[in-house]
Amino acid sequence: MDNNSGSKGRARPRLLGALAACVLTAAAVPATAAPATAAPSPGGTALREVMFVGNNWDGTADVIASRGDFARIGRVNIIPDRQERLWEIYLNPIKLAFFLGIRSGPGEGHDQFVDDMYTTPDGRAVVASRPSFADVVSIDLATGRVNWRFPVSGFRSDHMAVSPDGRRVAVSASTSNTVHVLDIETGRQVGSFATGDKPHENVFTADGRLWNMSIGEVNTALDDPAFDFTKGDRRITVVDATTFQQVEVIDMRPRLDAFGRADLSDSVRPVAFTPDGSKLYFQVSFFNGFLEYDVATDRITRLKELPKNPNTSEDRTTWVNDSRHHGMSMSPAGDKLCIAGTMDDYAVIVDRATLREGALVPAAKPYWATVSGDGRSCVISESGADQVTAIDFATGRKLVSVSVGDHPQRVRVGHVPAGWTGPSQR
Repeated sequence: MDNNSGSKGRARPRLLGALAACVLTAAAVPATAAPATAAPSPGGTALREVMFVGNNWDGTADVIASRGDFARIGRVNIIPDRQERLWEIYLNPIKLAFFLGIRSGPGEGHDQFVDDMYTTPDGRAVVASRPSFADVVSIDLATGRVNWRFPVSGFRSDHMAVSPDGRRVAVSASTSNTVHVLDIETGRQVGSFATGDKPHENVFTADGRLWNMSIGEVNTALDDPAFDFTKGDRRITVVDATTFQQVEVIDMRPRLDAFGRADLSDSVRPVAFTPDGSKLYFQVSFFNGFLEYDVATDRITRLKELPKNPNTSEDRTTWVNDSRHHGMSMSPAGDKLCIAGTMDDYAVIVDRATLREGALVPAAKPYWATVSGDGRSCVISESGADQVTAIDFATGRKLVSVSVGDHPQRVRVGHVPAGWTGPSQR
């Protein structure tokens, strides 16, 4: 994928014509809110609600306020064992081949050192997946040291999800078509299950299920629709979140065909469920928009196509990992969707009832979208500008941007001990 900042490969394109008319002329920054303090942890320690921002290329996670001014609080090194891991890789020709393949493929010339992350219930550690090191680690937030490490099967780790009780974390092992489920405190595997090709997004749902979306092969240049058969087995695998036994497999290909969109890819990317779990909204490869799927009737019911940036190349081989839009979240009330238009350099709030979009908020290669701690804002990662930006769900306006590390991707709400400002430097 071509990037959006001068230091990352190209000058950031400007939105022209109709897109330019949507640029916000002013951004209201909210007054600084008091830190969000959660209930005491299981150990009795007072916790502060925060957001973790994974800086994929430099191997750090910035910790920012979860609401208000979203100010930066501290930074965690997610790769304190970097030299040890590199020794292991360089001494193993097969591991080295995959390590270099990640750098030249999904890493866009960079190593992928941090993808996804969640904090433990007691707020003492952050658990993160590290694609280039093919593992998941727990980092002690007081000392910065590794508590435990779980090497995934295969050669790359990817997206994660945390269970509703915060005690288990699911991680996609993208080259072995497996999802591992780990105890978040100990790193012990409590289960696993097979998926389609290249498992990606994971979601625990309130009905006791775990959903995995496999995206197929997205790192080749065979992106012409005629070569779609080379992309592999792309499907949603649904398992029981306790036994990890398969409950259902959903192949979006026949459902897209029945909806009249045989032209769209069936590679399901980021998703968002309604609060009651009745509807699933999802993005697919190469498409500037999203679709609505009714879970009970098992059919696609609506589609929303969003504006294209006239400066975005229509050469699909230039889009990173086959994404055009990658990242979506839903307001807690379920009435608004926030969409990251990755290749089109904007984010936008969409009314869920009418599917009307609001004003486009210019953004440099927005890679993810999540919900702030108070539920009022959508927070996107601008990987092309090394910042995160908060957008008001109610008005669709940009609120504030905060600088973070190199190539931010995943953003997750978590907790740290009250008064925490970063690991000790001892």
